[in-house]
Amino acid sequence: MGPLVRGPAVNEEDESTDNTPLLPGVRQAEAAPVCCSARYNLAVLAFFGFFVLYALRVNLSVALVDMVDSNTSLVDNRTSKECTEHSAPIKVLHNHTGKKYQWDAETQGWILGSFFYGYIITQIPGGYIASKVGGKLLLGFGILGTAVFTLFTPIAADLGVLALVVLRALEGLGEGVTFPAMHAMWSSWAPPLERSKLLTISYAGAQLGTVISLPLSGIICYYLNWTYVFYFFGIVGIVWFILWMWIVSDTPETHKTISHYEKEYILSSLKNQLSSQKSVPWIPILKSLPLWAIVVAHFSYNWTFYTLLTLLPTYMKEILRFNVQENGFLSALPYFGCWLCMILSGQAADNLRVKWNFSTLSVRRIFTLIGMAGPAVFLVAAGFIGCDYSLAVAFLTISTTLGGFGSSGFSINHLDIAPSYAGILLGITNTFATIPGMVGPIIAKSLTPENTIREWQIVFCIAAAINMFGALLFMLFAKGEVQSWALSDHHGHRN
Repeated sequence: MGPLVRGPAVNEEDESTDNTPLLPGVRQAEAAPVCCSARYNLAVLAFFGFFVLYALRVNLSVALVDMVDSNTSLVDNRTSKECTEHSAPIKVLHNHTGKKYQWDAETQGWILGSFFYGYIITQIPGGYIASKVGGKLLLGFGILGTAVFTLFTPIAADLGVLALVVLRALEGLGEGVTFPAMHAMWSSWAPPLERSKLLTISYAGAQLGTVISLPLSGIICYYLNWTYVFYFFGIVGIVWFILWMWIVSDTPETHKTISHYEKEYILSSLKNQLSSQKSVPWIPILKSLPLWAIVVAHFSYNWTFYTLLTLLPTYMKEILRFNVQENGFLSALPYFGCWLCMILSGQAADNLRVKWNFSTLSVRRIFTLIGMAGPAVFLVAAGFIGCDYSLAVAFLTISTTLGGFGSSGFSINHLDIAPSYAGILLGITNTFATIPGMVGPIIAKSLTPENTIREWQIVFCIAAAINMFGALLFMLFAKGEVQSWALSDHHGHRN
């Protein structure tokens, strides 16, 4: 990698000249090599951590199909007759050794939704704790706890619905600290001009975890039984925890094998970006308009994301009469596209800043607009194509794929405006962004009493409108440089 380009001085009143998120007059060191570097090792381990995290999160949605007595579900069948049947009979021999439960649709909804009630609680505390003690232990034990609780899922199911709901809420508590903890770690590890690359690599694991765990869970259910889904992913989570604790360090200064050259490169690039304040400036944080721009964008993005994640199988099965659970490739395809787009967009975003002198703010705006307007357009298109299920899969895949651009837009903007408090800021935005996962499916169900294509068009249009609103607010009020309240002397001239 060649030497980094030094941008011109930045004026707080005019960010159009901001070629980097660095402060005025900061001398930039030549980039340390990527190969075998400690910072990219961290990104790869984080990638597998979030892979495990999302595998632990979504495996229940597949296993639940086998956990529930099919005769119970027949009462709740709302399949539309507007489209012709596309599903083919399943030819794979099914293993029936797993225990069945008499859970109706409402009970299943509570079981699947209980995760978010724990998840929303630990977002802000997770960011705060990570800012004080570091993110390594918090992230590690968050995933370990989720993995251990996952191993006990079959026992909880036997004990009853309440026990399973409590267990899933506890898993949510564990996962709630992970994203803020990772953001807090990157505030010490990610050089400003490599943020997009490093963060998209680490967080892209979430998408690949969805891609692989959905069909893999189905295969395990068919050839073994549903209990092994939880045993398998739980053990994988424990193995990852051991590697994480052995290899990773909270900061470059405490890393045992990092080269002196890489450590100096990271520390010098962050020298005038981090605050030495002991206390968190809560009032300035909550008054920060750029932060609320991220909040609105994050909330809006997740509304569409969760609409697709939770309702796509329902729409395909009950409206288009094509059950995506029968085809692991098609059910995973949208998330594979998003994973690929996240990786490529991270590379593109940093290249635009380094090689083409795009300002940080411009890059964040462009990628947020593509990552939110694109999914909105194709989501609406998917609702207006009638019964063409192949085109529906194509449009929904494109919609989810384009959402990957958002990972290099608003999703990492916390580190641009306040690297010292990035974990806390992500905790705040992700708290609001969890709400769509809790209320979105409920609202969608209330809007589709007759389960018609027309009703689902309304669901998709609402999600698209919310997405566009979030993109507009971010475009108007986002910033690309460290805010004065995020520095120890509020001016950025630390000695």
